[in-house]
Amino acid sequence: MSASPAAARLRYTVVPARLDAHVFEVRLEIDPAGDPVLELALPGWLRGSYLVRDFAKHVFDLTVTRSGLPVRPERLDKARLRLPAGDGPVVVRYAVYAADESVRKAWLDRERGFFNASSLCYRVLGRDREALDLVIERPAQATTAPWRVATTLPAVAVDEQGFGRYRAADYEDLIDHPVEMAAFQRHDFEVQGIPHALVLSGRVQGDFARVCADLARICGVQRRFFGDQPALDQYLFLTHVVAAGYGGLEHRSSTALICSRGDFPRPGEAGLSREYRTFLGLASHEYFHLWNVKRITAQAFLESDLSREAYTRDLWHYEGVTSYYDDLFLLRAGVLEAASYLDVLAETATRLERTPGRHHHSLADASFETWIKYYQPDENSPNATTNYYVKGALVALCLDLTLRLRSTSSLDAVMQALWREYGATGIGVPEGGLAAMAQRLSGLDLSAEFEHWLHSTAELPLAELLAAFGVRAERRAATSALDEGGRTQARAQGLWAGLRLKPGENTVAQVLTDGPAQRAGLSAGDQLVALDGLRIGPNQWQRRLDAGVAGQPLTVHLFRGDELLERTLVPQPPPLDTWTLSLVEAVDPAVLARRQAWLGV
Repeated sequence: MSASPAAARLRYTVVPARLDAHVFEVRLEIDPAGDPVLELALPGWLRGSYLVRDFAKHVFDLTVTRSGLPVRPERLDKARLRLPAGDGPVVVRYAVYAADESVRKAWLDRERGFFNASSLCYRVLGRDREALDLVIERPAQATTAPWRVATTLPAVAVDEQGFGRYRAADYEDLIDHPVEMAAFQRHDFEVQGIPHALVLSGRVQGDFARVCADLARICGVQRRFFGDQPALDQYLFLTHVVAAGYGGLEHRSSTALICSRGDFPRPGEAGLSREYRTFLGLASHEYFHLWNVKRITAQAFLESDLSREAYTRDLWHYEGVTSYYDDLFLLRAGVLEAASYLDVLAETATRLERTPGRHHHSLADASFETWIKYYQPDENSPNATTNYYVKGALVALCLDLTLRLRSTSSLDAVMQALWREYGATGIGVPEGGLAAMAQRLSGLDLSAEFEHWLHSTAELPLAELLAAFGVRAERRAATSALDEGGRTQARAQGLWAGLRLKPGENTVAQVLTDGPAQRAGLSAGDQLVALDGLRIGPNQWQRRLDAGVAGQPLTVHLFRGDELLERTLVPQPPPLDTWTLSLVEAVDPAVLARRQAWLGV
């Protein structure tokens, strides 16, 4: 153990207590410091994930003692407690059910423990800015293998495995350092002398020397982009590896990721697989959030105490711009070639093209309504909503190309200026801050463009802007259900029904607006059993459909619930909803210069 300074007046102890029941036990010790009445609250949401999740719903068996005597807390609402007035130290004990395998809450079993402190630790209201201690104890029962702890919280007195006492500057600091506990793999590397590590929980093999080398290049390019700031003591990629998964959540000196077991290259494997590119893009995205979100952040987010929604119409700036840059930095780091980067852009444009909701839901509204829509999709979401990651990335592209085409500025300059003015100073970005900065730096009046891109549902001028940079943009028909856009030599698929099936099933997952399936009266949840008198086996829907003729009716038999129904479907030729972007070989010198400044080729 290292030398141990005096304990803080607020102390949390977290015990992985009942692994098989997914239960953490938490003890909060409060030196009242003259406060006769204390109020406690758990957050309703956590920064970077914009949905009220009501973490208090997982708390049970809560008891309170004051000076060693039991007291009964008063529940003020779903998340807040008031303790009776009195003197002497307070101890709050409770259990937390932890069975959420995502990056947003907490998980506990014999293989692994993980938590965001926002799920486990009550805030002591009025003492938010006070330093506090977090003690992480060893599991109370046997694990499948000896565990270690990985977190970027500063250690005060911990053992070789990382169990012991940590110190947070205040409550916000506490909840911005997730904790991973497992028999994980840890692969260390440096970026500009700063220790970084890839921490992997779950069964996985791969060429992690290559992965760390690629991550170091990506992180290095991003840090240089922002002037080698901010200073960090360390950075961790806390990665939970599962059979099939994808996601991440940003923090001030770490990120929590979930990815698929097949995402990593095998030793000796050359080339950049789609799966590995996806992982690197995810890591790049979350690392860019070190600046855009964690430090360049909306004033509305800074003002929020996490008890209720914090509204902004600029979420496209924080997530969409980050989505634009995540793969662009793979290109700038030399991990991705220019032609492959254009394939990634084409996939993004294809995702938007295949979303009828873009005609009904503006990007600004999608940002504002994320609290009720983005994290709670249903079968009609593609018809009624816009994804601010996807369209936001394409608006960032449009803005970048417009600035480069019509001024001496760029989105790079805008983000760097936002860092200097807001991120580096800790000042919140006012609503519309990115748009205002772009106009200030460029000297352009872009009010009409921002109105078009953000507040209308009109199509984006992708093809026109890309043409000015020597990139040909074309729309074609998909070659199969697996075709997500980009270059291909395959032929277009036969016919289109305007529906999407659940993977590996004949159950309708989504019916697209005004497509053949909707006009036939098909609905999400229908189980398709026969087409034109022939039974549909697993993965046979498209093949059966392609045996028909465009414009000629087909009889569909389906189960809706337990009722056998018959519908008439009129298939159509596949729509031109798949984008391909390619470099134009012979271009004007001015066009080539613009493209080289943007893509390097």
